[in-house]
Amino acid sequence: MAAKKHPIFDTATTLGKLVLFLGVSAVCGVLVAGLMVPAVALTGNTATASISFFDDLPDEMTVGTPAQSSKVLASDGSLLATFYNQNRTEVSLDAISPFMKDAIVAIEDARYYEHGGIDAKGLLRAVTSMARGGDRQGASTITQQYVNNIIIQTLEANGEGDKAKVGSDKGVGEKVREIKLAIALDKKYSKDEILQGYLNWVLFANGNYGIESASSFYFGVSAKDLTLPQSALLAGVVNLPVYYDPLANPENALSRRNMVLDRMLDLGKIDQAQFDAAVATPIELNIQTHKNGCTTAVRGEYFCQYATNLILNDAAYGKTRADREKLLFQGGLTITTTLNPALQDAAQAQFANFTPVDNNPDQVGQSLVSVQPKTGQILSMAQNTKLNAPEGQWSNDYNFNVDRLDAQGQSLGGAGGFDVGSTIKPFTFAEWLNSGHKINEIVDASVRRYPATKQWTNSCGVTTGEYDSSKPPSVDLQNADGDKGSFYKQVTAREGLYNSLNTATFATAAKLDICNIQKMMTATGIHQGNDPNLPYNLDYASSLLGSGEVAPVIMASAFATFASGGVHCDPIALLSITNAKGDKFPVPGANCQQTVKPEVAAGVVSVLQEVLVRGSGYQIPLKFPAAAKTGTTNDSQQTWTTGFTKGLVTTSWLGSATNKNTSNNGKLIANQRVDYVDGATYAGKAWQGYMNQVAGSFDVAAFDAPPASMVNPPVVAAPKPDTKDAAKPSDAPPAEKKD
Repeated sequence: MAAKKHPIFDTATTLGKLVLFLGVSAVCGVLVAGLMVPAVALTGNTATASISFFDDLPDEMTVGTPAQSSKVLASDGSLLATFYNQNRTEVSLDAISPFMKDAIVAIEDARYYEHGGIDAKGLLRAVTSMARGGDRQGASTITQQYVNNIIIQTLEANGEGDKAKVGSDKGVGEKVREIKLAIALDKKYSKDEILQGYLNWVLFANGNYGIESASSFYFGVSAKDLTLPQSALLAGVVNLPVYYDPLANPENALSRRNMVLDRMLDLGKIDQAQFDAAVATPIELNIQTHKNGCTTAVRGEYFCQYATNLILNDAAYGKTRADREKLLFQGGLTITTTLNPALQDAAQAQFANFTPVDNNPDQVGQSLVSVQPKTGQILSMAQNTKLNAPEGQWSNDYNFNVDRLDAQGQSLGGAGGFDVGSTIKPFTFAEWLNSGHKINEIVDASVRRYPATKQWTNSCGVTTGEYDSSKPPSVDLQNADGDKGSFYKQVTAREGLYNSLNTATFATAAKLDICNIQKMMTATGIHQGNDPNLPYNLDYASSLLGSGEVAPVIMASAFATFASGGVHCDPIALLSITNAKGDKFPVPGANCQQTVKPEVAAGVVSVLQEVLVRGSGYQIPLKFPAAAKTGTTNDSQQTWTTGFTKGLVTTSWLGSATNKNTSNNGKLIANQRVDYVDGATYAGKAWQGYMNQVAGSFDVAAFDAPPASMVNPPVVAAPKPDTKDAAKPSDAPPAEKKD
């Protein structure tokens, strides 16, 4: 039986083919002529063929920027989340410990500063060792390894990792190509430039690419602060990252580390005392697990999701979504957001008092979101669920605070808003003032019957509705205090708003063009939660009382228009975006404009201040000048408080998130089950506790008073609406009966 060939001599193997090529090249002088210096004329057909083969290989290589982690930051620069495919942060050579530079050269390529990209002596030594039956010895220089890393990782970054060939999968062509590219790189770049690139590209264990990521993961330090033992340990890992991983195989890692130290001693990079001290040092790891994506955000995971969706949906960051995902996960972006960590933490802490994540068996939804007037900046965005909750907690993908879609129909990850209840009433009142009516003008809140024949003035559509107990199952319009309430009478428009009287809202709307009420809502940014291109729907009269869905952040932004004297700003989450090179990307602006007359805004604010004194929010006042409006829908399905100081607006919501038509009465909230929940109870208490804690960091000056001419003393009562007007029948949902 014939003896089995050693792989080095078996020309059927890749290794054998390579050695055959190198052997022929050496005999013909190509090893020297082709690899070390430019090709020269040699005699013999073999030499000519070998040189031709070598010369035909590519000798240019583009060293692009390696895939780098992107960081999402809060407004103060603190980290919120990291995104990566290859966990890497590129650093300059002077930001790497000298110990690390010496260690990697000592163990991987001791003659690095002597050769021209290829170490012929090392290559022949490895060939000779294997030919004699000895151990396989590494012959690849740092430059060759750098080439190999660039090729493989570039393919992986482009989603073509299956095309990458490693180890024995490489053909002779691939191996010789790497040799020639290494020579070309050595001619094009300095040794320090190549070493810097190598240390930023090379893969360490546990998915850490580059020395900065590895230093942070294993020791919790920057690469510039690595000690001698730490540097030797990491330098030893790159040869076989899994086998020498100090986390998984500490004994192997220790042995390899000491080998690196021994090489450094032999090369004179350290002295005997340093060697002895380093060898005696035990491996001491300080593992800092690298988190990836919004599910592992430090804080504000749903805000993180919203902010990154803004990027992934915007063509300013790439032609296709795939391009934008690549930029986010590989572009080394620094994304600075509007989130204020102190406000975010304060908002998140409120839920422990009402619907804690670990004790919410009825899955009552709750959220808080704050917007800064005159800037549109979203300062906090919190809710009582997690994107990836542990067992026993509520795991939920939807952001309670934002729209479902953006203007282009792309997902924002939002729940699409909730019925807003009486928090919508200030916008009818704003149009009341805008149309020339007075704050203290008398309206007839005793009228409760609005038959289907009622004709509402609507110059841009048709508004219908039926509140008529003579036509069961329809009922007459009710206020929060029911059929026997004391508010079915003539009241001022002011009293109607701060007492949240449904009958007063209808009485004011009956004197207005519904189209203009809708325009007022649009001027403050209100739109449908499921489609931002659609205005709040006032086709049904019940929508005047809040039967339409609006996202909490949009409600906060709309009320900010009043807080800022009529200046509306679109809510924004992004402050700046730069890539690893420092290039800046555009970010969406707040588009702040005066959309409501200042005196109208002042008039609305003056009445909303009374809500916290003698109205539906009298139990939730702040210690600062403040204004607010509560809201509760039928059966307490959704409850709200949106309120503000001069410098901060917050919407607090508590309700049914998954099944939006479920009552929250009798559910476990604040460790008790109560018969009735409204906007002032839990949503209001959360708003009060949060605002009292954080609002003092912003403008808390007194609000501007409306002009005296807008206030006006009470005037003669307005006539009752004509109930004989004709109108189309309506299948609108029943109007809310609460606050």
